[in-house]
Formats: sequence, structure tokens, C-alpha cells
Amino acid sequence: MPSIFDQDLPRTEANHAPLSPLSFIERTAEVYPDRLAVVHGSLRRKWAGVFSRCRRLASALERHGIGKGDTVAVMLPNTPPMVEAHFGIPVTGAVLNALNTRLDAETIAFMLDHGEAKVVIVDPEFAGTMKKALTLRKASTPLLVIDVEDAVYTGPVERIGSVTYEDFLAQGDAAYAWKLPADEWDAIALNYTSGTTGNPKGVVYHHRGAALNAVSNILEWDMPKHAVYLWTLPMFHCNGWCFPWTVAARAGVNVCLRRVEAQAIFDAIRQHGVTHYCGAPIVHGMLVNAPDAMKLGLPAGVKAMVAGAAPPASMIEGMEALGFDLTHVYGLTEVYGPATACAKQDGWETLEIGERARLNARQGVRYHLERDVRVLDPQTMQPVPMDGETMGEIMFKGNIAMKGYLKNPAATAEAFAGGWFHSGDLAVMYPDGYMKIKDRSKDIIISGGENISSIEVEDVLYRHPAVLAAAVVAKPDARWGETPCAFVELKAGAQTTAEDIVAHCKKHLAAFKVPRAVVFGELPKTSTGKIQKFELRKQAGSAAAIDS
Repeated sequence: MPSIFDQDLPRTEANHAPLSPLSFIERTAEVYPDRLAVVHGSLRRKWAGVFSRCRRLASALERHGIGKGDTVAVMLPNTPPMVEAHFGIPVTGAVLNALNTRLDAETIAFMLDHGEAKVVIVDPEFAGTMKKALTLRKASTPLLVIDVEDAVYTGPVERIGSVTYEDFLAQGDAAYAWKLPADEWDAIALNYTSGTTGNPKGVVYHHRGAALNAVSNILEWDMPKHAVYLWTLPMFHCNGWCFPWTVAARAGVNVCLRRVEAQAIFDAIRQHGVTHYCGAPIVHGMLVNAPDAMKLGLPAGVKAMVAGAAPPASMIEGMEALGFDLTHVYGLTEVYGPATACAKQDGWETLEIGERARLNARQGVRYHLERDVRVLDPQTMQPVPMDGETMGEIMFKGNIAMKGYLKNPAATAEAFAGGWFHSGDLAVMYPDGYMKIKDRSKDIIISGGENISSIEVEDVLYRHPAVLAAAVVAKPDARWGETPCAFVELKAGAQTTAEDIVAHCKKHLAAFKVPRAVVFGELPKTSTGKIQKFELRKQAGSAAAIDS
């Protein structure tokens, strides 16, 4: 029998609305229309202006036939059109596919086909790669290509599209009716991530997860109204960890940055009063190791987020010397970027640097609006003892998890087996409830915050005529966190050099995926001929690095 609290109390438009980050910009434009929203070179735009441009983009896309369930891809750096894409594309019901600008043309072509993109917006810096990708597409469906023009970009310009971005926006209506999705489960974004196979998997985000992770970012940082956020983290990476929507919710300032360079970052922090930024360990290391002259006049209290490899003591000391407040977060593309944080406890700041580094190196506790994160035994699905020694797999449950993998039901079912999202990362749980990664169950290499599939690199190595067997593992790197290390066994009588192997890989892989080290010799194998990667990790130093 229904409860009295369910009788004659219907869910209606008056008392229920789907969660979506699209509501954030709508409110901010209404409440703070004259607040600064975007800084890019000499360009300044207020929130009313950005909202108007997002509505024009949405209107123009609809007039081109784009609607619910269509994919609109973008290949853009951290520039104003990328900010606008996070609102103007999904408000039509379409899905934003922000392409990784570091990828090679072959991979981009695969993504355009697999995601069934109908439109692609391209920055001039990446026109060459996109032009080649368009020729490599296997799909025969037409694709509208839109060229972005950017006064800050000083390199060569080649038009590959049929219309410029500004001309396309001019076709739209600034009074376009802003509307939320009918269902918060609707897809808002498609992000590709390398798995354990060569072809990347398409991770589908929903409006609810994007909204809740964006709000969790605010809560984790106690992010104030009108915060000034510097775009050092690529917006193509997990939609910038949902920060385009976070900044809109706080009526903050998006300080755009085409290139992540120490001088440009320090200049932007001083000039614009930057209060927050995110980045992989390489970004923070770059700032810490920059010449002292670059660091003069920095404001104190800038909040920074680091993900990927745990921050070592030298990084924590260096950031403190800059006057920056560093927060360590952890997550995956499948959980919208950061979904746990190493929440700092009272008294940690008085500890000596080595102990602080040990505590801050942990992946921590769940984000505010994530339902649960546990370290579970993948066989029994029960929590491991909180002893800091017993390993299990990090698993997520609740609001901040993908819908699943596009066109890959088997992988989706495997990822969500037992009612949890399986991260593939092996960790321990400490008595205080904080977790720490100890190893990776999948052979993913995280370099500069980007995932590299070892199998993809190995596939390329096997194409070399002199290679009999190959295996790729992570090698610790002071700058990138990790880089690929290739172990190569040559065919009998064959000869080659490390330089030749690297040159071969450069022909087939994006630059960041190319091995930084090549080791020749017979590969250790089991009695059945399986390569023993754990032995290679020991040689590369990765096992020692993980256990430290």
C-alpha cells in the first residue's frame, strides 16, 4: 500500500527538474550579466555576452539539423570557443566530443567515425592533423567542418572547413530558448580513453553526473563566488574535470591559455589575480623548477589541484615556497575526472615534510556528491581490511560515474559488474579511511596526465621488421610522472638501434606515446610463452616506484 507521503503528491514541472550543468550559465548570466567571464589575450567577455554566444551556437547547430543524440566534435585548445562548446552544444540535446589535441590523425579519424560526429569545430593549430584525419575516415556520412579564427594564434593558417566559427554563430539567434534536458540521464559528453586495447573506448557522460561533479569541485575547494580560474588543464581531458561548468556555477572568470608554459602561467596569475588552477604533476613540477626570477610578485594562497602521480615531498615543498595550496585528487575518465580527494586534516601542516608527503600521496576519500568509493576484493566484492597492506580494487558507486562505453556493452557490463564501477586500480585502505594506489591491474601508463595503452605501443613495435617480441611498461619520470619504456627482443640475425625503433614509433603514434627508453634483450617469459611484465617493471623501476 502506498505511503501517505506518496498519495496525491505527484512529481511535476513545478517541483522537479532534471539536474544539468546547463542551468549554471543560465543563472549566472541572469544574476551577474556584467561580471567578467572570459579572458583570452586582449579579449574580454562578460557572462551575458558568453551566454548570448552559446545561444547563437545552439541555434545555428539546430538550423543545421543537429539535435538530440547527435555528436558534435571539437578539436580546440583552451580558448573561448571551447568554453562555449560546453554549453552551446549540449543544450541542443547533442553530445559534445572534445578531442584530445595531442592525438595522431589515425586515432582522431577512428573517434570521428565511432562517435558518428556530424560537425567538427577545429582550431587552426590542429587543422593539419584534422585534415589528414578527415581523409582517413571510413564513414561516408557528410561532416560539417567549422574553422575557428584566433587572434592569439600566430602560426600558419589553413582553412579546411566550409564556414568560420564567427560566421556560423552569426547564423544563430541570440534569443534562442535555453532548455534543460527532459531527462538528466541524457548524454552530455563523449570522452575517449585508452583501455587495454589499441582502439580507445568512448566514455559517455550524463547531465546528472556532470552537474554533481561540478558542484563537488566547488565543495572540495570551498571555491568562492567570482573565483578566477586559469585553464592549465586541457578542457579535452574529462571535459576539464567538469570545471567549465564549475566556473559558470560560481560566476567565475575563465582565463584561457593556449600553451602551458611557466612564464605564461606566472604572468597570468599576476595579471589576472588567478585564484585556482588544475594540472598534471608535470605542470606543477614545471612551476616549482622555473627560474626564481619568474616567480617574483606572485599572490599568496593560489589553490592548485594535482592528479595522476602522487605529489612527492619536493613538489609539496616547492608549492609551499610559492605560497600555493596543493590538493591531491584521483579519478578516471569514467568518473568525470577527480572523484576522490586527499582531504587535509587539522594538524597535518605541523608535521615534517616527509610525513606530510606520505599522507598527501594517498588517493584519499570520496568526493562530496559521489555515493561511495571503496577498496574491495574483486572476487568477493567485500571491503579489504583497513590495514594499509591488504590490496583490493578501487570501486565507485553512485552519482559520478559514466553511463557506460559507447557501442561496447560487454565492456560496460564488465566495468559495472556487481553494482560497482571497477577502476582497475589496486589499492590499500588505511585505518583512517584513506586509500592509496599500489599497482594497476591494467597496463596503462599515465604520462603527463594522459593515458597510454601499452598494447597500442606494442602493436606498433611489432610492425618493425626486426622485432620478434616487445613489451611496454611504465618507467618513472621526474617530469612526466611516467613514460613508456620498450623492451624489445630482436629476430635472429636482425640488427637495429634504439634510435631506429623510436623513429619507427613516431611514424605511427602521437609524440607522447613514443617510448622514451628502449632496452634490447631476451624477454622473460612463462613456460607457456607469456611475457612476464612484472619482471620488466622491476627493471624499469616502476614496481619500486609504486611500492614506495
